[in-house]
Order: sequence, then structure tokens, then C-alpha cells
Amino acid sequence: MPPADTRASTGNHRVDASAVTSTNPESSESSESSEPSGSERMSPGHPGYLRMRLALFTAGLATFALLYSTQALLPAISDDLRVQADQASWSVSAATFGLALAVVPLSALSERFGRRAMMTVSLTVAVVLALLVPFAPDLGWLIGLRAVQGAALAGIPASAMAYLSEEVHPKALVGAIGLFVAGNSVGGMSGRILTGWVADAWGWRAALAAVGVMALLCAASFRVLLPRARHFTPAEVSPRALARTLAGHLSDPLLCRLYAIGALFMTVFGGVYTVIGYRLVAEPFGLSQSLVGSIFLIYLVGTVSSAATGKLVGRLGRRGALYVAVSTTAAGLLLSLLNSIPAVLAGLVLITAGFFAGHAAASSAVSRTAKTGRAQAAALYQASYYIGSSAGGALGALAFHAAGWGGTVAMGLVAVVGAAAITVYATRKARAELRAEAARRDLCGVPA
Repeated sequence: MPPADTRASTGNHRVDASAVTSTNPESSESSESSEPSGSERMSPGHPGYLRMRLALFTAGLATFALLYSTQALLPAISDDLRVQADQASWSVSAATFGLALAVVPLSALSERFGRRAMMTVSLTVAVVLALLVPFAPDLGWLIGLRAVQGAALAGIPASAMAYLSEEVHPKALVGAIGLFVAGNSVGGMSGRILTGWVADAWGWRAALAAVGVMALLCAASFRVLLPRARHFTPAEVSPRALARTLAGHLSDPLLCRLYAIGALFMTVFGGVYTVIGYRLVAEPFGLSQSLVGSIFLIYLVGTVSSAATGKLVGRLGRRGALYVAVSTTAAGLLLSLLNSIPAVLAGLVLITAGFFAGHAAASSAVSRTAKTGRAQAAALYQASYYIGSSAGGALGALAFHAAGWGGTVAMGLVAVVGAAAITVYATRKARAELRAEAARRDLCGVPA
């Protein structure tokens, strides 16, 4: 196949510092010249470097433990509140949808009020809501509180990357970002496992309370540990300029394809992990709530898959990596149809590996594709990604209610086919552009 488009080709999966330096469209162009020199920033050996890494690890852990705190508990919530899977699933979808809606505006507000302040306020509000969620009297209150909680959490990923790019020496930036991302992964996994085990003993409300207490400890640690920002310069936020930048990104066909691919992969992932608990607690499996929570250890596969995607892109190109991700995810969906625990677990491993590979390939291409306003381009990808999560959770549960696990798998396969179709279209378009370029060179007598 042809080489990946040079506008979006990727090497190792890394976060481009320029993509997160500023969320103000007007200041993004001049930020490089006004930055302090790299020697003034934190790096290994600096008094605040270790504190900063630990603080952002705890923030990432709390964020994703809270965001998906109800996902492993959905069967218990359904039983207690006497609601169907498609209704209970909104306790997950509402949180991710709230985050999707708030991530762009909060990323802009962090330009005015500071990254540290935004993260502190966001985490504090989210923790307060986490301590209220266990007392929700009915499903409506639970969904409403979770939606607001998701919106509050949007301020953390929207500000953390910018804080790191401003305060950390460029040579130490990848390591610092890596620990924050590790906190996200560990939080998403540990929150689900913790809720599963606590729910087995004391019920789903106690499980949510346990996650709230864990997040409270993380928030307190974050506030104590995170060094004050030394290189942040407040900037006025221009809604008109922001809207113009966002409109420019949404009119870029390549960026839109990347946003769609991210959303479609997350539709599969969100649907599968929202519904899998219902399948495993029912016959023929009959697993306990604690064992269902332990299933989320499979998330560790995603850490390995994400790290390997850079090498995969280097060998096959971005689109080649996406083909591998699509095929792996589809194979996992089909394998999970078998009524065998080993087959289901193997299917989940393939789905998880394929999802993280596809997500890594698409997300890493966004900042390289956007020539200006890279922070807004990344925020739009996050918004698309979490809209996909919301849609997947809701549609996957609806399909499960209508047709069982086969319905959820069918929904996932439709999303996978959509991602494959976009990738095929991009491949054909790239080949056509290469042929046109070769014809132009021949016409002009320019050597290839």
C-alpha cells in the first residue's frame, strides 16, 4: 500500500507539545517565541519534578476512576432500581457526554485562569459530586449527577497537557506525559475493579462511595503535590477567534476523518464494556459482581497495544495500522459470540488491543495534521472520542436489550465497518493524489 499521507504520518505514539501549549487560537502562533528557555523548566533532578509527576498521576487516576465508576456496576444498578440495561447505561453515557461537551470550552478557560486552577476546581467539583452520587434516589438523579460530574472532569485533560508543555523541559516531556496517561489507564481499570469487589459485599452505592473516597484522597494529594505554575501567562479568550479556529478544523476533510475514526472505535469499546457485565452475570456464565469487575484487568492489554502502535505505524503507515486495528477488533467481536469464558476473554483481549491501536494511530495523527490551533484540534478529537463513548454505551445497551449479546456485537461490527470504510476511502484518495502528482511531474519533466 502507499505510504501514509505526509500530513498525518506518525512515528512513535507521542503527544506533540505544540498541540497542547495553548488553547487560545490568537496566542498559539506566538507562544513559541514568548516561552522561557527549556533550561528554566522542570526536569529530572529538579526539586519539583517528582512532585509534579506524582500529582498528575493522581489526577489522571481520579479522573478515569470517576468517569467510568458506574460501568462495572450496571447489572447491580439495574436490579436495585428495576431498570433495563439501556436505561442504566445512561449513568455511563451521561458522564462521557458531559465531558465531550465541556472539554473545548474548559480548555479555552484554562488560558484565562490557569492550568493549575482549572485542574484544582475541576477535580474538587467532581469529587464533591462523587460523594453525592451514592445517595441518588432514582435513576434520573443518578444520570443528572453523572452528567455534571463528567462536565467537571473535562477540565483535567483539557489543562494537564498544557501545564506539562509549559512547565516541563522538552527532553523530559514525554516521560511526564507518559505517567499522566498511565494514571488514566490505572484509574480506569482500578475504579472498575474496586467497585466490583465492594459491590459484591456491600452493594453498588457503597462501591460508588468507595471510589469517591479514593478520588478525594487523590484530589488532596494532587493539591499538596502539584508545584505552582511558573511559566503560565494569562491570555484573553476570544470566542470569535476560537469559533473560527474550530470551524477551520471541522472543514478539514482529513481531520474530520480522524475524528470519525476515533469516535467509531470508541463506539465499539464503549458498547462492549458497558454491556459485558450483563452478559457475564447471566447464564450460562453466572459470574459474581467481583469477578465481572476483575475482567477490566484486560485494560492492561491496551497499555501494551498503545505502546506498540508507534512501531506498527512506522512499518505499515497510519492507514496500515488502522487496517490492523479494524481487523483485530472485528475478530474479537466475532470470537466473543461463543458461549465459553476463554473465548469471551480472548475476544475482549482482541477488542481491547484493536481499540487502543486504532485510537493511538488516529489521535497521534491529529496534532501532526493540524497546522494551526493544534490544541483545539486535539480538544475536538477528545470531544469526538467521548461522544463515541456515549453513543456506544447507549446503543450497545439498547441492542443488548433488543437482541442480547449478538445485538451488541452487530452494533460494534457496524461501527468497525464504518472505520474500515473511512480508511479505504483515505487509501484510495491518497493513491489518486500520488498518481496525479506523478502525472504532473511527468508533464513538467520533473524527476520523481
